[in-house]
Amino acid sequence: MSNQGLAQPGDPCVIVIFGAAGDLTKRKLIPALYNLARNNLLPKEFAVVGVARAQMSTQDFRQKMSRDVHEFAPISIDAQLWDWLENRLCYLSGEFQDPNTYEQLQNLLAQIDQENGTRGNYLYYLATAPDFFCDIIWQLSNIGLTREENEQWRRFIIEKPFGHDLDSARALNKNISSVLKESQTYRIDHYLGKETVQNILVFRFGNGLFEPIWNHHYIDHVQITVAESVGVEGRGGYYEGAGALRDMVQNHMFQLLALIAMEPPLSFEADVVRDEKSKLLRAIQPLSAEDVLTHTVRGQYGSGTVRGSSVPAYRSEPRVAPDSCTETFVALKLMLDNWRWADVPFYLRTGKALGERVTEIAIQFKRVPSLLFRQTPIDQLTPNLLILRIQPNEGISLQFGAKIPGPTVHMGKVEMDFCYTDYFGTQSSTGYETLLYDCMIGDATLFQRADNVEVGWSVVTPILDVWKALPPRNFPNYAAGTWGPKEADDLLENDGRQWRRIDL
Repeated sequence: MSNQGLAQPGDPCVIVIFGAAGDLTKRKLIPALYNLARNNLLPKEFAVVGVARAQMSTQDFRQKMSRDVHEFAPISIDAQLWDWLENRLCYLSGEFQDPNTYEQLQNLLAQIDQENGTRGNYLYYLATAPDFFCDIIWQLSNIGLTREENEQWRRFIIEKPFGHDLDSARALNKNISSVLKESQTYRIDHYLGKETVQNILVFRFGNGLFEPIWNHHYIDHVQITVAESVGVEGRGGYYEGAGALRDMVQNHMFQLLALIAMEPPLSFEADVVRDEKSKLLRAIQPLSAEDVLTHTVRGQYGSGTVRGSSVPAYRSEPRVAPDSCTETFVALKLMLDNWRWADVPFYLRTGKALGERVTEIAIQFKRVPSLLFRQTPIDQLTPNLLILRIQPNEGISLQFGAKIPGPTVHMGKVEMDFCYTDYFGTQSSTGYETLLYDCMIGDATLFQRADNVEVGWSVVTPILDVWKALPPRNFPNYAAGTWGPKEADDLLENDGRQWRRIDL
């Protein structure tokens, strides 16, 4: 995890984007590279090669990226700086399974090394369908473009999904590791590129105030919410094969869980941090088939209204089966088998077409004994809440009780609130800047390691197996614009708790 305040430009290199004609390149990657150039974090010896099946010349690609960056970049574009970056864009049209594509790429990279001084350092970004991951890596290996020698590096950023269950994740890792070293493999989770996610480590371990009470002695439970107000938005074909559990829980939500609950690492070195994350994920108590029935909830949205706009039912979306059993909502109750978190439940929920777009972590502390207040009108003490807002309105708030002014003792809930924009201004970012820069300098802290991926799948695969064996009978079971099915509320109410009401 780089310190960009003291950062130097990344190593001379060429970034090769497979799938460069897709949305990710125009919406995120090229704007992120522009932001890095704007912050003087790109080397002068730099180039980008886009590889895709779409027929385009380099000039066509440059013109397309110029139009796209003006549309999707989060800041206004400086013409001189964009000219510098645009002149370093190249394009190669070809099939990912055709050896001729890679021969042409090898010749193009050699030419760029000679003209731009990029020194044979290549960062391959696989922004393609997962079906092509192994083909691309094997083709590059066969022609010698994965080999690291003479102080040259070759690194691969691989987009999710990393498999669709435990067996497929293991098979993918095995295939990749037969060609690449783990140090060459950067499994990206764009959630970890968010500043507020990275700040969890600083918040926890850089402040002596919180770590002493970060345990089962003081914390009653933790809620992690990742809610989206939109539906599948035309991605029904993808979502039918994924669902909320695969799409969000196994990767994004488990990364948030690991950061909020892991033990303090000895340093911020990549493998030291990832070791602690792996230990935490391994501490999740396995769910038996019976546990799946009582500790998990799945839902699918029907038609409804979100922020005044009508949203059709999931089953009415294009490329979605009219009797689809794919879940668009998941709620889980997880327990951790370690001393720090003994008997502290972690409640996770995520879904599409919910009431608001919000990601937050809410830590609810235990109530203090109320004996002191037994002779007062106060019959129930409000629990303290610490809320880490990941998006939107990034910040941190602390809720606690205070006496309402007056001759009698009455308590009211008050809130101390910190908002990032108030203190640090608006950060115009795509979320990919830090991840691209870290890969260029060889810092894998914010990327998933093979064992992290597999342990995540080991938790959710038993859930998938039970859900497959017992298809839902009541889908759709929540209306678009609500906060999910009633069973999700019951999950907490059965424990004498309730989901935090989120009002933005």
